[in-house]
Amino acid sequence: MTCGYRDFPGRRWLVVFLRAAHLAGVVGVGAGLLAGAAAAAGPFAELLVISGVLMAALDAWSNPVWLREFAGLSLLLKLALLLWFAADEAARPALFWSILVFSAIFSHAPASFRHRQL
Repeated sequence: MTCGYRDFPGRRWLVVFLRAAHLAGVVGVGAGLLAGAAAAAGPFAELLVISGVLMAALDAWSNPVWLREFAGLSLLLKLALLLWFAADEAARPALFWSILVFSAIFSHAPASFRHRQL
């Protein structure tokens, strides 16, 4: 049995709005981190996590083999780094920038790389 790509009307626009929300969350968390006001970044962290989980769920639903691709593996790595970020206040600045750069590079890598199966 082959796993095919699944879609629904409006999915593309839903992903666009989720990405916008995710970026707003990233900016809010980064601003809070840079200003030393981590508590003020709380709602942005929630926005970041909720939008990220929804995008990942859509990716996994749309492409059932997604977690067996480099794209899915990169998400698992980002989740591990985010857990470290949440647990280690001293490492947060370095982790924030590391996650940001990793995410930017990986999200703009060629599809032939991101969707290569493990």
